Amino acid sequence: MDLFFLALADRTRLRLLSLIGEDEVCVCFFVEVLRTNQPKISRHLAYLRKAGLVSSRRQGKWMHYRITPPEETHAKRIFEQVKVLLHADPEMQRDRARLVSLCCSPKPPVQIQGAPRPARLTA
Repeated sequence: MDLFFLALADRTRLRLLSLIGEDEVCVCFFVEVLRTNQPKISRHLAYLRKAGLVSSRRQGKWMHYRITPPEETHAKRIFEQVKVLLHADPEMQRDRARLVSLCCSPKPPVQIQGAPRPARLTA
């Protein structure tokens, strides 16, 4: 449980969880939305993966992350409430709007050109 709560105790990790939502998102989108470097994003994603809150999948040169809900009943309930709070947070809403804008842009930034777009955002 310590690792679970420590994973949720960082604003950047919360922003990443919020951005993932119900999607599977490529790291390159996190870098663009959060306007930070890839090593920092990867370090936070590794922490979330170690805590069992996300899983990853490689597709060629692209790494994708999705939420993996905790199996423990109490942690799962807490995590669902955290997701509700994140959904209502203004900063998280701005992040999500920026992600949608980037995914739906006819001319995305060079760094994400060719990157697989989150399916639910483009559907």
